[in-house]
Amino acid sequence: VVAALASAALASPAAAAAAGAGSTGAGLAHVVRAIPAPHGVTAASPWPFSASDLARQDESADAHFYAQPRFVTHIDDGAIGALRDYYAQEISPKSDVLDICSSWISHLPDGLELGRVAGLGMNEAELERNERLTERVARDLNANPALPFDDASFDVVTNAVSVDYLTRPLEVFRECHRVLKPGGKALFSFSNRCFPTKAVSMWLKTDDSGHIWIVGAYYKYSAAWSVKAVDISPGGGGDPMYVVQGEKL
Repeated sequence: VVAALASAALASPAAAAAAGAGSTGAGLAHVVRAIPAPHGVTAASPWPFSASDLARQDESADAHFYAQPRFVTHIDDGAIGALRDYYAQEISPKSDVLDICSSWISHLPDGLELGRVAGLGMNEAELERNERLTERVARDLNANPALPFDDASFDVVTNAVSVDYLTRPLEVFRECHRVLKPGGKALFSFSNRCFPTKAVSMWLKTDDSGHIWIVGAYYKYSAAWSVKAVDISPGGGGDPMYVVQGEKL
């Protein structure tokens, strides 16, 4: 499925790289990979991923796996800095932000004044430690992908290094679209690290470029989005970092 999407549904890597590369501020060179609307594919097209694509090595309840709080970072300092810089560029002051799959840290820039900042995550202790949040909801999106928020209530939805764990991504991305205001942004970021027993199987079978296509497909098949992918990797041999970003149409 991933190979078929890369060749038929989404832009090819060569075409994507040709879409443009340049400095976007904050001292980082970002490579932008535009993901155009696939030919013949709309949000109404049949969902291409099978149950086996979204299966995991460990299918036990996620509530058990995440019951113990983990006050650690899952990417290195360079990748964290790159993500914070990108958030500073893409999130306007006073924005209302929803951070899904949230934890004890959201990587939002300290100097960025925001409005409402809601965090939805698996572990209550981790959410309570997150000082950027103004409200907290403990929920397992794989068990219940509905977001408990009103339509058009946020300017930005963020998700850091967790998209690979979603077993119901179509529903989650539709919900993100629903709760965003018109023109609002969803910023799904990821690196090459994961808990392999909890990542969906197709994520483990491909590389960084394949991961970009997978997340791009989640957008394209879920709702009306304008989508682009951005390589924000800081270089220097550290963790790579990518953002696949959707703007609600």
